[in-house]
Amino acid sequence: MLAKRIARRWIVVALAVTVVLGAGIFSYVAASSPGSGPRAVTADEASRLAIARFRNYQKQGRAVTISVPGAAGELVITGSADYRAKTGYGVLKGKGRNDSGNGLIRWTATRVELRPLSAVPGLPPANPPADGWFGRPLNPAAGPLDRSLAILLGLGSDRPDNAQLLPQNGAEWVGSDRVNGHAVDVFTGPDSRERPGSAESVRYWLDGDGVMYRMRASVPGETNPVVIDFDTHEFIAVPAGN
Repeated sequence: MLAKRIARRWIVVALAVTVVLGAGIFSYVAASSPGSGPRAVTADEASRLAIARFRNYQKQGRAVTISVPGAAGELVITGSADYRAKTGYGVLKGKGRNDSGNGLIRWTATRVELRPLSAVPGLPPANPPADGWFGRPLNPAAGPLDRSLAILLGLGSDRPDNAQLLPQNGAEWVGSDRVNGHAVDVFTGPDSRERPGSAESVRYWLDGDGVMYRMRASVPGETNPVVIDFDTHEFIAVPAGN
């Protein structure tokens, strides 16, 4: 039962990262050093992986950029996440046909709200408009946008995971890389108990202290993965009452 709970938590809360393996689903291969993995994680690497979501919780707020795939064009959210309040806030910009939804976005684990803007800034304002918001329930199973928002909030936890269980559930070291000037190691995520073999479709870029600088996950029906980068810009606090 404990292994089942830990695996579920690392696959980012229920339906957030529902990975479908097989023909037509993209399997991302991270850039890594020559002669690299995949290989089983060491005890130290498992400890870093186990503490990564807790590091986000300790920091409370992280600046984030989310790239959301979609048939109508990519969506990019530039903003912030509050891992203690479980909220997010940012600027939403689309490419292709998706640019009609440009504006501000804020969300919780259960609700997402959009506020259209005629001119979209590079970063969200510290004090968002009080009116003009349109809200709906957040449904991770509805599509890549909601799934990506849920994935981001799921990358924080108020306690470390069990490092001993992660290797048993498929976590592996893939290689070394650099993200925004930070030396990192790349790891596959552990399997979901309900979906053996799914670990390969979720990857984390962590520094030597277990701080997360990137996360990528394949999503059903999309060729490209969801990409979440951390500390890509100046942090803006998520407004209270979001």
